[in-house]
Formats: sequence, structure tokens, C-alpha cells
Amino acid sequence: MTKATLPLLALAALAACATPREQCISDANRGLATLDRLIATTQGNINRGFAVTEVQDVRVLRSTCEGTNEDGSTFRFPCEETETFTRQQPVSINIAEERTKLAQLEQRRDEQGRIAQQRIQQCVAIHPE
Repeated sequence: MTKATLPLLALAALAACATPREQCISDANRGLATLDRLIATTQGNINRGFAVTEVQDVRVLRSTCEGTNEDGSTFRFPCEETETFTRQQPVSINIAEERTKLAQLEQRRDEQGRIAQQRIQQCVAIHPE
């Protein structure tokens, strides 16, 4: 099992615990959650004056490893281990464009909020508790 499948299994287990009404409401709010994340990111970019991107770097670590011969004696040999790490790097942005993007995202969020409320009302009607 890979590291990527563990979070998916956890989400599937949590989703299995939710009632049909809760699942329906969660689905109705999914678009709002995405827009809220985008708005927060854009607002953060404007406040900082720059965006932040993640960059992956790779480095090779050289060291000495130890092995065992068939007769039980040990020996040493040079070995390498590749390490990948992620760092954040600032990226320049056009503040005016970011403000325009923020206004558009906020407008879309208002529209999506109205749609989500309608869907939530439908969920409550379809799945009374």
C-alpha cells in the first residue's frame, strides 16, 4: 500500500460513516469549499505582494554503507541516497490582476452560495432525518 492510498482510504471510511443527508450536503458544499480555498490563496498573495509556489529539489547524499560477506565479516562501501524535498519559493505577481481575479472569485462564490443553498434544501427534502 502506498502513502497516497492511505488518505483515500481514510476519506472513504469517513464517507461511509456519513448519513445520506450528510453526504448530499457535503456534495452541495464542495464547490464553495474550492472557491473559499482559491479566495484565501488570492487574498494571501495580495496581502504579501507575491505568490508562493512549491518547488521540489533533489540532492544526492553520499555516505559509507556497511555490508556482510558470506563468511559473516563486514565490509564498507561508498553509497548514495537520493533525497527529494519541497521548498516554497516566492513568485512575482501583478497585484491589479490578482485583485481582479479576487473580485471574480468572490462573485462566483456568491453565485455558488445561492446554488449550494438550493441544493442543501433539496437534500433536506429528499433525506429527512
